[in-house]
Amino acid sequence: MRTRRTLLASGAVGLAGVAGCGASPSGGRGDEGGGRDDPNAADVDARLGFVGDCMLGRSVNERWADDDPAGVWGSTLPRLAELDGLVANLECCVSERGTKWPDKVYYFRSDPSFAVPALEAAGTGFVSLANNHVLDFREPALRDTRTHLGDADIAHAGAGTDLTAALEPAVFEAGDVTVAAFGLTDQSEAFAAAPDGPGTAFATLDPSIPATRSLVEGVLDSARSHDPDLVVASLHWGANWETEPRRVHERFGRWLVDQGVDVVHGHSAHVLQGVEVYRGRPIIYDAGDFVDDYVDYVDREGVHNKRSALFELVVRDGDLDELRVEPTAIVDEAATLADPAISEWVRDTLAERSAAFGTDVEREDGRLTYPLGAE
Repeated sequence: MRTRRTLLASGAVGLAGVAGCGASPSGGRGDEGGGRDDPNAADVDARLGFVGDCMLGRSVNERWADDDPAGVWGSTLPRLAELDGLVANLECCVSERGTKWPDKVYYFRSDPSFAVPALEAAGTGFVSLANNHVLDFREPALRDTRTHLGDADIAHAGAGTDLTAALEPAVFEAGDVTVAAFGLTDQSEAFAAAPDGPGTAFATLDPSIPATRSLVEGVLDSARSHDPDLVVASLHWGANWETEPRRVHERFGRWLVDQGVDVVHGHSAHVLQGVEVYRGRPIIYDAGDFVDDYVDYVDREGVHNKRSALFELVVRDGDLDELRVEPTAIVDEAATLADPAISEWVRDTLAERSAAFGTDVEREDGRLTYPLGAE
């Protein structure tokens, strides 16, 4: 089998060519191939999970700081353990110090003694720091966050000590796949990194803007230098409580795929939005919230922000094969596998919100899957 890495090395395709990965199966998988329904078959190169916001501060921190940190993942923990890695938006800083950024309403900070082992227990491969809370307690807490994640070998990107550091992609291994991931946000411009100052990888996420195109092209050049099998763009974009993405974000997501991004991982709205499959690659416009302590806004905003999903990307025999949906819910400051009624709602909602993009959806035996790979 010619993997994407082999093709890139031979010059047969550019980064926007077929998504690929290492050919040999990981140690946890069988020696003989199985059918498509077998996620542990020998031809499966990686199973990578994607979730939205993980807010580990405030009441979540208080609930679990003196308990088993892994408890924050509730009944999803065995499901997470089946994956080769997890990708998430870390919607807080990880620190015990810092002073509050002025004139904000919400401040999210998590104790390192809780947050780090919790992320480790979930098998976290990468977190994006490009959001509107990583600087809630200013630069010292941002520095601490990066240090604690680095010490735990959890890849991270999207915020840094200066603009170059904020834009630098992170690289991690998931199964037999090398992943390069980067984070961008169009939220909280006040948090934007400067050439000589700390902050987030802020940009106007519009492909018609030359400065944005130039910035992203530079990030992708850096990603290419790592010879990745998979490129992930993690984007904190759009307004809260919106169930549909902005048209400009649809254009930006498709443009990213055209430039060689394999997975667009969106978050920020706190609610699920649809999934588009464009040129065989998934654009998860918003993965919702995986864990937090927010109130349920169904009565106030008409949205079920406590209902979400774990999106499992299956890479099989060198190609993106499918995106599987595992419905979840937030209960008592913990992520949980959704009960049957909520599971049905999550599947119906994702199918309905994805239909606007002409996305093919497979529903069988109570599962929802997005087929991938065909351009």
